[in-house]
Amino acid sequence: MGLRGRNNLTGEYFFFITTTVIKFLPIFRNHFFCDILINNIKHYQQKYKFDILAYVIMPSHFHWIVEVNPAYGTISDIMRDIKKFTAWQIFDIIKETGNTELEKIFKEEAKSIIDQERKLWIKRFDDEVIRNQKMFWVKLFYIHNNPVEAGLVWKPEQYKYSSARNYINNDHSVIKVNTEMGGVYMP
Repeated sequence: MGLRGRNNLTGEYFFFITTTVIKFLPIFRNHFFCDILINNIKHYQQKYKFDILAYVIMPSHFHWIVEVNPAYGTISDIMRDIKKFTAWQIFDIIKETGNTELEKIFKEEAKSIIDQERKLWIKRFDDEVIRNQKMFWVKLFYIHNNPVEAGLVWKPEQYKYSSARNYINNDHSVIKVNTEMGGVYMP
């Protein structure tokens, strides 16, 4: 996968990331698939030593703010592994449950890719470097209000797969989020 200029981001630490399922398929309405994504994030958090500052898993995509530790890997390394292994596990479940409709779509999307049988995620992910406190707060509010704007809940903290629960209720039961960064200066 090409890095699209990401080589020049080696000195950056804070990122706002968005990645999307092909055709905007709402597979993350299935909480079991959300849990697969969460478990992969936790696994790679151990490997790459990054901090999650905010996140939300929407039905067809996911956003997060992450602080990478360059000594252990880049944002591209992290996203490559999370997307790859989440896709494999979701494909296994889809095959086991006999969801031929989804399996057909994912196979069709991979036809033009050499050595790939199925495709879950769009090819790339979108990233923005978080450059200051104001940008952090803008992205944080965007992430937390995403489920409200989509009509999934009335209040941000009602959405299970959102760090709004971490910030508002101090609830880290889904995944640990570093909520202390909101008051820290980021150069």
